[in-house]
Amino acid sequence: MRILSNDDVQQVLTAEDCMSVLRVAYEEYTLGKAANRPRNHTYFPVMDERFPGFQFRFKSQEGGNVASGVWALRITSDMVGVETLAGGVKRRRLLPIATGDKFCGLVTLYSMQKLEPLAIIHDSYIQKMRVGATSALGIQALSNPDARVAGLFGSGWQAQSHLEYLLLVRPSIEEVRVYSPTKANRESFARHWSEKTGKRIIAAEHPRDAVQGCQIVTCATAAFDPCFDGKWLEPGTHVTCITNPDGTAMRRELDDTTYDRADKIVVFSREQIRHDNQIDILGPVERGLKTFDEIGELGELLLGKIPGRMRPDQITLFANNTGMGLQFAAVGARVLELAEERGLGHVIPTDWFLEETSP
Repeated sequence: MRILSNDDVQQVLTAEDCMSVLRVAYEEYTLGKAANRPRNHTYFPVMDERFPGFQFRFKSQEGGNVASGVWALRITSDMVGVETLAGGVKRRRLLPIATGDKFCGLVTLYSMQKLEPLAIIHDSYIQKMRVGATSALGIQALSNPDARVAGLFGSGWQAQSHLEYLLLVRPSIEEVRVYSPTKANRESFARHWSEKTGKRIIAAEHPRDAVQGCQIVTCATAAFDPCFDGKWLEPGTHVTCITNPDGTAMRRELDDTTYDRADKIVVFSREQIRHDNQIDILGPVERGLKTFDEIGELGELLLGKIPGRMRPDQITLFANNTGMGLQFAAVGARVLELAEERGLGHVIPTDWFLEETSP
């Protein structure tokens, strides 16, 4: 069995590879050739006295698909809470309080033919890549292909990934306007990524500037409250979000107006909408503007089972509304294949994890 760090993953996993295996996984999920257990969060009243309001949370998700040949279990053992930034903006934060001021997040891959564990992989770099890749598949399928200006909310880990993937699937983009609540962060982000990409990455002074005049608007934040006013959206805009209620916190990146104005809503998982009571996505249904069946899934869209954008002036919305164990199976299997070819990681006896009797 192979143990792989985030550094190992980063050496072998490309954005193109990540998108490719995820596309296959989502199509297989729609075709009944993949399975997934909805993500689960369990909070427990154990706290760190140094950080009032933060408490222990255990998160797990699992899934697999035929093409990958593996079943993945992803877990995180967290100390989680809410912090308030300047201006009163709230966001979720995880604390690095494991040994060495670190975090604990692991993906275990199991062979579906031999049953045995194949790898244990750090989860955070795969996490960053699989979320951005999923949003990019939505952008590729739903946004106008001639988009030139985009807005981006966020200046952190996920915003970096989403910017790179945005420019991969829409290379016609000439300007990206970035807004985050902390001025220094958005300005630093804009400088760095302007130099790295050669594109015009601009720090927006007001959330409105990252919406009006933008043909694509992406939210990649840990926000609790909507990032912008949906009244600002212009005809033809495509919107992406990655934060929705998760069963424990009613956090959201998009307001009711954005969901109500969307001509087309596609989500990653319809099952998760009900499981987590994602009231933001359900809003147009409860207000009689759409039926639940009119909300499509990404896999259906990729396979052509549902229509995407029908007119250039439509507002389209992709809610990247959950994480799936299925994603970690698809990407993890590819990472393991490439790591084995290059001899990366640490190999330990698989027999340590096998037993001679069955409970």
